Amino acid sequence: MAKQRKSKVMRPQARPPKGFRDYFGSEVVDRNAMLEAVTGIYHRYGFDPLESPAVETVEALGKFLPDVDRPNEGVFAWKEDEAGWIALRYDLTAPLARVYAQFRNDLPLPYRRYAVGPVWRNEKPGPGRFRQFFQCDADTVGSGSPAADAEMCMMLADILEAVGIRRGEYIVRLNSRTVLDGIMNKAGILDPDRPEAAAQRRATVMRAIDKLDRLGADGVLALLGTGRRDESGDYTPGAGLAENEARVVMDLIAPADGRGDGAGRVRAALSDGDAGGRDVLEIEKLVRDQGYGPDRIMIDTSVVRGLGYYTGPVYEAELTIMAADARGRPQQFGSVAGGGRYDGLVRRFTGQDVPATGVSLGVDRLLSALRAGGRAAQGAAEAGSGPVVVTVMDRDRLGDYQAMAAELRSAGIRAEVYLGNPKNFGNQLRYADRRNSPVAVIEGSEERSRGVVLVKDLVAGRQIAEVIDTSAEWKSQPAQFEVRRDGFVPEVLRLVDAFRLPPEELQAELARRRDFYLGRL
Repeated sequence: MAKQRKSKVMRPQARPPKGFRDYFGSEVVDRNAMLEAVTGIYHRYGFDPLESPAVETVEALGKFLPDVDRPNEGVFAWKEDEAGWIALRYDLTAPLARVYAQFRNDLPLPYRRYAVGPVWRNEKPGPGRFRQFFQCDADTVGSGSPAADAEMCMMLADILEAVGIRRGEYIVRLNSRTVLDGIMNKAGILDPDRPEAAAQRRATVMRAIDKLDRLGADGVLALLGTGRRDESGDYTPGAGLAENEARVVMDLIAPADGRGDGAGRVRAALSDGDAGGRDVLEIEKLVRDQGYGPDRIMIDTSVVRGLGYYTGPVYEAELTIMAADARGRPQQFGSVAGGGRYDGLVRRFTGQDVPATGVSLGVDRLLSALRAGGRAAQGAAEAGSGPVVVTVMDRDRLGDYQAMAAELRSAGIRAEVYLGNPKNFGNQLRYADRRNSPVAVIEGSEERSRGVVLVKDLVAGRQIAEVIDTSAEWKSQPAQFEVRRDGFVPEVLRLVDAFRLPPEELQAELARRRDFYLGRL
């Protein structure tokens, strides 16, 4: 009788869908710490938290996706029998419009809220571009005052400094859609008799202006004209402006004498009766009155912002920290936050204009910038971010070890008992290293008989291992010490507390410890 062949078991691939990723220990810790600092600033400015569902109806999300050429595309959506089409939210602003319209009779006016959470974009993923990412927004609904926009700009500056970006390493750039329209009117490129053609040309010119920081004046000038061919040979058609038209635009967004006099370029772009665009000048005055100089907030008439629903002032926070591009070449990190005024968004629900302005922070991008600049919990701080590990020397005494861990937790120290096979003590220490533990606590039968425990300084031990030469020196265990069992918690707390110090102070403390232990050899 022939043998029956076993059918092959088809197993799923252990990987997330394309464009999605997993976040591990220190990444989540760093993000949470950063968000705590950001939302602390929001709270200080008087904003209240709001949590809305991750899923909204497609009608509620509307046609306000980042790519205005593809309305109602770019979302993850599905149809339900009773509810119709529903979708994962693509940002935190569209749900806010729905919430305000639904609860406007119960909410204070203006309504000030902040929100934090993941959003989803059904777009083509690429390097550093994911289909799920975090946003952290703050919005004021119901105020048309330039003071509300000025507040957003000042708050952006405060946030960047709160998370560790120093002055001189960022700039908040301010402009207005009205100013941009004024620039195009000055150039004579908008034809009121052909509104559809004018809107298309306006969009092409805006996309070209938006590339000024990346392509420079010459690149934008080419896109305003016949078009541009990049280094790869790809050709981008231009807006088709005449040379004199393109020169007017360039003089008002990037004049040859520099970009310092933003207010002067705003005045040059606007007609006498254009009150909307002059809000930018009022915003600048308000932030200056509060001590925010041009080194922190400045007018820049080249700021566009991509979303189609902005109706007035727009602003963008840009980092000047240098980072490596895909080829390892240094470049400025660029924009990490932005926003603006969107007075028409609530109208879809109520039929009435409700003024609103807000800012959105790119959480993952800002966190990447902090890590690239050494501002997040990396290096020595990350090496001590894990729990204290209480080792198990005697299986029959698990209760005693759990009591030790409980004492550490009661003192506010993150701690755990080793729950693997305790037979090999070396494996326990290797586990502690993989957990980035700052300290291991050891109590064998001999230590117990004397009423002591051993406290092992794992971070210092790793540093010492890099400089000692002989196994004899290592076997002397210089980075551990003995303390009374009834007094071990304060000693552990002393070691762990160092990882709450600012980076410079932490490095100095770890160097002092290392030198102390080396002196005992």
